[in-house]
Amino acid sequence: MHTITAVGRVRVWLPAVMGLLFAAATVAGADSGGRPRWGADYFPNVPLTTQDGATVRFYDDLIKGKTVAIELIYTRCKDLCPLETARLAQVRRLLGERVGREIFFYSISIDPRHDTPKTLKAYAEKFHAGSDWLFLTGKQRDIEWIGKKLGLYSKPTPNRDGHSPYLLIGNEPTGQWIRNAALDNPRFLANLIGNWLSSWQNPAAGKSYAEVREGGYDQGATLFRRHCAACHTTGRGDSVGPDLAGVTRSRPRDWLRRFIQHPDRMLAEGDPLATALYAKYRQLPMPKQDLTDAEVDTLIEYLDNRLPATTSR
Repeated sequence: MHTITAVGRVRVWLPAVMGLLFAAATVAGADSGGRPRWGADYFPNVPLTTQDGATVRFYDDLIKGKTVAIELIYTRCKDLCPLETARLAQVRRLLGERVGREIFFYSISIDPRHDTPKTLKAYAEKFHAGSDWLFLTGKQRDIEWIGKKLGLYSKPTPNRDGHSPYLLIGNEPTGQWIRNAALDNPRFLANLIGNWLSSWQNPAAGKSYAEVREGGYDQGATLFRRHCAACHTTGRGDSVGPDLAGVTRSRPRDWLRRFIQHPDRMLAEGDPLATALYAKYRQLPMPKQDLTDAEVDTLIEYLDNRLPATTSR
C-alpha cells in the first residue's frame, strides 16, 4: 500500500505502513505579488533564550532568511520527545556541515518553568546536538503563541501535554512550509529539508509514483527503524543508547519484553537493570511507545537475528 502526497510542485512517495504518521499539512504560499505570505507580519518576534544563555528574537534571529526545522519538546517527557530528538539528531548527521550554515535546527521547550538554559544544555548534550542546534526556552505565553502560529500546539488535556510529535520544516525566503511527522524516516526528512525546500520550483526534482520501485517489506526491520534506530544500533556500537546486537542473548526474554513495553514503570519500580541503564546512558529514559504484544514479539524476533554484541553491557 502506498500514499502519494503532493507537496508544492513536488510529488513525494511515502510507504504507508505500520501506522506511521505522514506529512500532514503544507502551510505555504505567496500573495498575488509573489511575496511569501508568512514573514515579519506573521511570525511572533518574541525573545527566546538559547541553551548557552543568549537572547534571540524568534523571527529576526531564527526564522528570517533561513531554512529551518522546528520541534517542540520538553526535557521531562517520558514518551516521544527523546525519540523525536534522537531522530532529528540522525537527520543532522545526514545533513552534515550544512546544519548551522544553510539549515538551522530549533528545539523549543513547552515547559520553560523547568527547562532553564542549563537544563536544556544538559539535555542537548545527551543527543550530541552540538552548538549549531539551538535548544530554546522563554516565557510560557510566548512559546504557546509560537506553537499556535506554527501549527505545532496542542491544548493540554488529561491525556495530552500540549505537544505533538511533528516537525515544522520551512524556507522563509520562498514561503514554503510543511509539517511532517517528526518520527519519519531520517533519510526522507534529510532529503525534505536539504533538497525539496531549495528545489521545489524544479518540476523534475521529485519522483512520480511510477518511478518508485516496490521494495521488500520486513516488519521487524520496519519496527526497529521506526522505534529503535534513532537511539540504538545493531552491531555498530553504542549510540544514544546501547548497541542491541545480541541483546536477546544477554537479557532474559521476559525482562526484555516488559522493558520494551513499560520502561517508565520499570524505572519507577527501581528495577536494578533498568536503573543501571538509565544511569549509564546519561539519565535519558527509554521512551514509552505503546507497542502491542505482537509488535514487541516481532521486534524481539528481529533482534534475535542480529549479530552478537561485541561488548558487555
